[in-house]
Amino acid sequence: MQLTDIEIIERCLNGDQDSFAELVSRYKKLIYNTVYYYIKDSEEMNDICQEVFLRIYKSLRSYNQQYKFSTWAVKIASNLCLDILRKKKLASTPIEEIENVSREEDTPERKVISKEKTIAIRRAIENLPEKYRTPIILYHQNGVSYKEIAQMLNQPMSIIKNRLYRARMALRESLAGIEC
Repeated sequence: MQLTDIEIIERCLNGDQDSFAELVSRYKKLIYNTVYYYIKDSEEMNDICQEVFLRIYKSLRSYNQQYKFSTWAVKIASNLCLDILRKKKLASTPIEEIENVSREEDTPERKVISKEKTIAIRRAIENLPEKYRTPIILYHQNGVSYKEIAQMLNQPMSIIKNRLYRARMALRESLAGIEC
């Protein structure tokens, strides 16, 4: 007879570390597919999947049994992937993708101004509340569609559209003094 997820979790929490291998076996495909949805780099995916299972193992005590284990595990994987994507994109997104600037000539003065604008925009994005920052990064920096963002964040599309609108308004307000 096959043990339930809750029985396996209880065994893990009681010190049976080998039981966790059963959870990994059951959910490795689901976690791999979830990570693949966000991260397309196969070399990086294996490391991220291992990190997901490590986080799951460390968080087993906080698992609420009234929810499906698979849902909880996918949420951990999604959050980790979103964190990784956000860090990557904030560090490597060229200014041209963040702001719509038409350039005539790149004089030293314009380069300094452009760098200052880039810093201001990145700070403004970083200062947005998480619920606004994630959709704005996914949409404007990663090119993810509204529908995909709604699926990734497990939110209705109307909420995603509203959060993007509010994020844009907040950015517009915080960047009002900057000439773009």
